[in-house]
Amino acid sequence: MRPTTLTEAVYGRIRNDILLGLLKPGDKLKLESLRQRYDASINTLRETLSRLVADGLVANEGQRGFTVVPTSLADLRDITEMRQLLECHAARLSIQSADLDWESRVVGAYHKLSKIEQVIDTDPKRYSPLLEAYNRQFHGALISACGSRWLLNFHGVMYDQSLRYRMLAFQVRDFPRDQSRREHREILDAALARDADRLTALLTAHITKGAELYVEQDLTRAQGTKRRGPPPRRHAGPRK
Repeated sequence: MRPTTLTEAVYGRIRNDILLGLLKPGDKLKLESLRQRYDASINTLRETLSRLVADGLVANEGQRGFTVVPTSLADLRDITEMRQLLECHAARLSIQSADLDWESRVVGAYHKLSKIEQVIDTDPKRYSPLLEAYNRQFHGALISACGSRWLLNFHGVMYDQSLRYRMLAFQVRDFPRDQSRREHREILDAALARDADRLTALLTAHITKGAELYVEQDLTRAQGTKRRGPPPRRHAGPRK
């Protein structure tokens, strides 16, 4: 959906830059710098930053101004648990009321995602935005028949928060994509089979696996240069 006002456009741009890691955790959001970067008035920026505070992406530090919310391993674990809880519950509800329209949405979203997954390695810069968009559509389609707008709304918030961590991690290291491709196919098959237990088990493993890749050192170093070579071995904690 295209923004209908200048304020919506600026909000969308800054929000997107935070989610993609272009504005990094802890960055000071100085109004004059933002005015030049986004070609927006101070009043528009103040309104936008207040909305982003409500989204949990920006912190208002009073007289010290606004900053991008910092990251931490504890926060990542909290976000991961909440996303698992919401997505798995919504997936079960969707299976219970699944119909042909729901199945068509799931299959259509998977088709687009799988096509991009096949070509992403040929031109990551070109295809990465599409990969993220289609990945979101696929997960959204899986839970689209849950029947609760609040559940969908809260899941969207947690999805965005997990996306921010994923994009920061990608700035530090590259992750193998073959496993995600296999997991998406298995998730599709379980959904089409209406197997709620298998679907939620696969979603739990899929979401947890992603979080376990973003070790604490990666999150810290996401603000610096990309690391060369494999990361040091760390204990990632028990799987859920």
